[in-house]
Amino acid sequence: MAASFRTWHCLLALLLLPSAAHGQLSPTFYATTCPTLELIVRATMIKALLAERRMGASLVRLFFHDCFVQGCDGSILLDDVGSFVGEKGAGPNVNSVRGFDVIDQIKANVELLCPGVVSCADIVALAARDGTFLLGGPTWAVPLGRRDSTTASLSLANTDLPSPASSLATLVSAFGNKGLSAHDMTALSGAHTVGFAQCQNFRAHIYNDTDIDAAFAALRRANCPAASGSGDTTLAPLDVQTQLAFDNAYYRNLLAQRALLHSDQELFNGGSQDALVQQYGSNSALFFSDFAAAMIKMGNISPLTGTAGQIRANCRVVNSS
Repeated sequence: MAASFRTWHCLLALLLLPSAAHGQLSPTFYATTCPTLELIVRATMIKALLAERRMGASLVRLFFHDCFVQGCDGSILLDDVGSFVGEKGAGPNVNSVRGFDVIDQIKANVELLCPGVVSCADIVALAARDGTFLLGGPTWAVPLGRRDSTTASLSLANTDLPSPASSLATLVSAFGNKGLSAHDMTALSGAHTVGFAQCQNFRAHIYNDTDIDAAFAALRRANCPAASGSGDTTLAPLDVQTQLAFDNAYYRNLLAQRALLHSDQELFNGGSQDALVQQYGSNSALFFSDFAAAMIKMGNISPLTGTAGQIRANCRVVNSS
């Protein structure tokens, strides 16, 4: 009986390990193989944000754009090399998604102490968490154990990422296709409390929409000409109040019809998310809690685990065979 119990105990322990056997992610995945991982990521992120505070927001966005295309597999990091076509040239990414150099630096620092162990996909997930926290937002235990894709999809990057012109119904559908609820979508949209957008992405909203505060529209029109092609890449803060602080001001902007993007104002426009936006606008703790939970959920979109994919030596290229 004792031997049988020991055998059962050992089998149970194996089943509970954060291994790849069941594709489970775990915050302790690198506890023995790279115990200093999170310290390395945090130190590199602090240096990056000291050089450019906006980078925190950029790395949150990088994580989102990675996870929505093929899952959270680091595919967005791959460069176009020879006949290989990556995702960086997709409409939602080109001249827009940034932070690749920071990911490269984190990877280089990690490789010095833990060579060949930590995936680029996990580094992106950790960088997004630290970017949020270092800008004043919440923190959370990041489930780890993703592996890196050997493929990328330019076509999916062009179709699966919601556009700044999306309606509420389109947004709910796009997030639903990734296993994320409308509640998750509204919480994750709060990442727009930091960062900037290009004129070409909000021009139609400030010139054509009626659900926008007139004074705010005039403010944004001053540096975003109506004519397409003129000032397209001129930047404006997504949150005019606290553009580089992670807080709940984004939702208060929606309540005042001062959203920069059409898709953002759709969250508070007489639809299903109005009540939640009001809650987040008055309760920062609730927003922080829901945002952290939604980021963990998003990080679980189709990760590669076990022997799938690889651990890239260079985040920009697939390992040579």
